[in-house]
Amino acid sequence: MLNRIILMGRLTRDPELRHTQSGTSVASFSLAVDRDFKSRDGGERATDFIDIVAWRSTAEFVAKYFTKGRMAVVEGRLQIRDWTDRDGGKRRSAEVVAENIYFGDSRRDGDSGGSSFARPAAPAPVDYGIPSGSDDQFAELADDDGDLPF
Repeated sequence: MLNRIILMGRLTRDPELRHTQSGTSVASFSLAVDRDFKSRDGGERATDFIDIVAWRSTAEFVAKYFTKGRMAVVEGRLQIRDWTDRDGGKRRSAEVVAENIYFGDSRRDGDSGGSSFARPAAPAPVDYGIPSGSDDQFAELADDDGDLPF
């Protein structure tokens, strides 16, 4: 059986990081995900607001690096949870349990604050000792029998 979901959307609020009694980290947040099609009446795209729960190191990661408005890609599984409200009524909620969370934008695009980050410098070119001025850079193989090795 397969239960796999991948979503891309913007956080509707800052992630809320809590800890269980045993000290396990858990973060919850919500993603606003636009639908792929426009409505017939207004021509606008509908938006779904999807609850996300992340555990352990994934929870710590999302709480540290993501804020309201950032674009995130969430990979995980759909989970249906039954619970009882204050009036004793039985309720049911759907949420995504995140296994991996990725940045969906650069900090420059998603962070409205003044902080920006620098891209790492490009690595220096590697010199493999091949002469650059020579026209004869390749040598013929003397014992080539014409058979391919695969």
